[in-house]
Amino acid sequence: MSTSTIERPGTGAGKPRSALPGAGGLVRTVLRLHRTALWMWLGYVAITLGLLLWLWGPGSSDAQKAFDSFGYSGSQGNAFRGQSSSLPLLGSFDAVFYNPLSLTRIAAVAVAVFAAGPLIARELESGTARFAWTQSVSPARWLATKLAVPALLVTVGTALVVVLYRGVWDARGHLLVAGIGPRDFAFSIGPATVADALFGLAFGVLVGLLVRRTLPALALAGIGQYLVGALRGNSWPFQGRYQQPELPVHSKALTSGGTEISDPGCYEDLKCLARHHVTGFTRHYLPSPDYWPRQLTETGLLLGLTVLAVAAAFLVLRRTQPKETAA
Repeated sequence: MSTSTIERPGTGAGKPRSALPGAGGLVRTVLRLHRTALWMWLGYVAITLGLLLWLWGPGSSDAQKAFDSFGYSGSQGNAFRGQSSSLPLLGSFDAVFYNPLSLTRIAAVAVAVFAAGPLIARELESGTARFAWTQSVSPARWLATKLAVPALLVTVGTALVVVLYRGVWDARGHLLVAGIGPRDFAFSIGPATVADALFGLAFGVLVGLLVRRTLPALALAGIGQYLVGALRGNSWPFQGRYQQPELPVHSKALTSGGTEISDPGCYEDLKCLARHHVTGFTRHYLPSPDYWPRQLTETGLLLGLTVLAVAAAFLVLRRTQPKETAA
């Protein structure tokens, strides 16, 4: 393999330097080449974390006040249909709560699209990858760096979102309208969310190596990852056992004497509340015994598919790389 010689001004000739020196140089090259995508990812993480912190704090103030005064039934009729005074444009707490969940699903598709198109296929199509392989960078090392750098960023960013989201759920989940929304959320956010994003990265890289053209690659990767996300929510093979489990809920009203009674469902009727001597309410979802079996099964399946996609990517690269760089 050849090594390019670059002269720095004022240093004179005779000091050859590799264009991509060492692993650190290759990492910096990947980050610099894809700095727009890097800033977009950091922006997504920052915006999502900021929205979650807002939901944990001022965003839930109206719903919490209604719940404290009238219980779950009262807050349904008050804050959930009205606008939040903290930030009116976002709407009610219940409506905004699920927006970060939608963002995580969109992010997984975006990761797959980026990996297939700009990260891999565009460099193969333009010849940038072939040039790198002539600069003391083996194709295997090139691909390993292309996978490792985004994988680290995706893992850290998605994990931060998942941890904070679960914290918001634990602290403010009692304010949500009961039904399919809280149940689906409770079983959607967890380690499988991180594994889903990593699979999107590996799948996109594999598609990029197979297709080697930017637009077709990003289209196929985006459609494929979207279908995987749809399967996660509806028809994984193992969901026959864990299909739409119920979330146990503890919901009680507190009387002036400190006794817990069933929620009378007064719907902001002050006379009704006074008649039952209700002064406050408690409500929270209890941990479901199905959560960890489902999350661990889904995480294992997605990570297994990720490993297979990575192995297939290296195999495809080895069989299609130019003979002069195979050494």
